Amino acid sequence: MGISKYDPAAAGRPAWNAGRQIGAKRALKIRQIWSVRFFLDREGRMRDRALFDLAIDSKLRGCDLVKIKIGTLVAGPAIRARSMVIQQKTGRPVQFEITADTRASLLAWLERRGGTIDDFAFPSLPDGHLSTRQYARLVDEWVTAIGLTPEEYGTHFLRRTKASHIYKATGMPSVRRAKAPRHAALQMRPRPARSVSTPFAKPTAIACAQ
Repeated sequence: MGISKYDPAAAGRPAWNAGRQIGAKRALKIRQIWSVRFFLDREGRMRDRALFDLAIDSKLRGCDLVKIKIGTLVAGPAIRARSMVIQQKTGRPVQFEITADTRASLLAWLERRGGTIDDFAFPSLPDGHLSTRQYARLVDEWVTAIGLTPEEYGTHFLRRTKASHIYKATGMPSVRRAKAPRHAALQMRPRPARSVSTPFAKPTAIACAQ
């Protein structure tokens, strides 16, 4: 919202975005993804590791991610390979894949967390689940821990990360890679070859040393 030059109360009031970086946030690189994972594993933060992995895999908005329930993620004693949620913003269902690494981190967290299928996967007070503000603070902490500038990243960059790497691996134009894809558009595309997801596989010792 702008400031009118005819409003005396607005005289000297800085613009809301003064000194802030606006526009699309960067997507994480493969090496940065694993740096965050190594940091969370080293600190023993099982909940944060599961939240980080699920944020990348699901490509959900923060408001949908923090409200996800255990029953949405599990099928019996195992973690689902694919799941579906109703988006808060659009009211439409969206399906997403849960990769092996994410299933492992989710299973480890949920075994410690306990609860029933009707409980939130990432609990907190007073709403019963993490707030989007708490989630944003966690994201700032993660990127800061690996030496990145938090102003250049936000919760939305996790939503764009996986799609950005898929587009890059399949040779999509950089202009289209720059935008966060709509889930419906992704579902309509042919499923990429297995080699597309290999950048998210566990890195070798040589890759980590680079």
